[in-house]
Amino acid sequence: MSRSYTVRTYGCQMNVHDSERMAGLLEDAGYARAEDPDAADVVVFNTCAVRENADNKLYGNLGHLRPRKQANPDMQIAVGGCLAQKDRDTITRKAPWVDVVFGTHNVHALPTLLERARHNEAAEVEIAESLEVFPSTLPARRESAYAGWVSISVGCNNTCTFCIVPSLRGKERDRRPGDVLSEVQALAADGVLEVTLLGQNVNAYGQDFSEGAGDRSAFSKLLRACGGVEGLERVRFTSPHPRDFTSDVIAAMAETPNVCPQLHMPLQSGSDDVLRRMRRSYRSERFLRILSDVRASIPHAAISTDIIVGFPGETEQDFQDTLDVVRESRFSQAFTFQYSTRPGTPAADLPDQLPKQVVQERYERLVALQEEISFEENRAQEGREVELLVSTGEGRKDGATRRLTGRARDGRLVHFAPGDTTGIRPGDLVTVTVDRGAPHHLIADGGVHTHRRTRAGDAAEAGSRPTGAPTTLGLPGFGTPPPEPAASGCGVPATTSGDAR
Repeated sequence: MSRSYTVRTYGCQMNVHDSERMAGLLEDAGYARAEDPDAADVVVFNTCAVRENADNKLYGNLGHLRPRKQANPDMQIAVGGCLAQKDRDTITRKAPWVDVVFGTHNVHALPTLLERARHNEAAEVEIAESLEVFPSTLPARRESAYAGWVSISVGCNNTCTFCIVPSLRGKERDRRPGDVLSEVQALAADGVLEVTLLGQNVNAYGQDFSEGAGDRSAFSKLLRACGGVEGLERVRFTSPHPRDFTSDVIAAMAETPNVCPQLHMPLQSGSDDVLRRMRRSYRSERFLRILSDVRASIPHAAISTDIIVGFPGETEQDFQDTLDVVRESRFSQAFTFQYSTRPGTPAADLPDQLPKQVVQERYERLVALQEEISFEENRAQEGREVELLVSTGEGRKDGATRRLTGRARDGRLVHFAPGDTTGIRPGDLVTVTVDRGAPHHLIADGGVHTHRRTRAGDAAEAGSRPTGAPTTLGLPGFGTPPPEPAASGCGVPATTSGDAR
């Protein structure tokens, strides 16, 4: 019998995508996904070092597994991801029952390290200092039949003082456009309707191109090229950086029909002084101008953001500046964080670290303001007809209503009553009219106007998943790409009427 596995994921979308690769590697090596995750023969933790108390959460979970490991020495525990890259030997010192520790640069080594640990009956710790194999060249077990992650770059060249990602993921390295499009096309051929292009700083894509000089329009070209992929109905991307956000990207979003009217644009702070100490290379005026330009071209765009409260030295006036930018920006959603020190980051050594109670009080004021704005923005959606990609496992809904859930093209979560329509499956497309807006979702109880069955829905119903076949083998293809013909259908202007665009 094959050994069973489970992967527990913490952190960002990049970690979720890496976990799909880990699962694909294990299945390619003969492991089977555990029907009961709590009884898996191999437990893999894909960790995050950005979230507060990430290490406490990991060691707590490892502690819960210790009795299982003692009762069954053949069980294996592996720890990978950002925290593994950072802590290295600390993990096996604090949790000596861990079998394998691997980093962000050598995900491909996981099956080999597990086998070596079994053979040697000793922990295997292997942390590479630079990327060895681009993750997207690895096999994957995709979690969704209808939506897929596609990594276009790894690493980051920014030096934000609060962020530890560059030291854990390395400098930015970009995939060749042809390799990215091959993966997108492979997913679409498998019936996937939506892809999300991933990068630590996604719109800086292209820095390695043109013989090292970089191609500043590479990302907008990639968006337009995705518009020519047959069967692909939705394209999203995350996360851009305001410094690199240019007018050609806005034009590509507005003029490419399958690029969704959604933008996640991290603000971090509305205070120019705080942005300077964060080493964020834009100021609030530049940020607001980007949002204005986006809305001028894409009137119904839903814009979300990230905000950090309580950065060292933040004054009450700095915080008020953040509230002012939030009021003007009218974000549909904001991911808000209380600053906490991250050892190894420059901000950890800055003076004027704020008391916890001050940070907490400001955080609560920010959340209250954003909740009010989100509620108003969602109420403004009432009466609109929207197209939904039916999803599964998203958001909380009242089971008594038997509502289903889907995502609108602008990314908003919609709980809807199917009415008399039967046979609606995850991956199908429906249209509904929004009846009511809530702070975090929309409600549509008037029934379904149209229902389109899709190949993605067929796959979800059958329990199958796209393969996400590797686009290249071995070492990643970095640097200047060869000339490529433009994808068919690129650059065709989209109509920007009052629908979900």
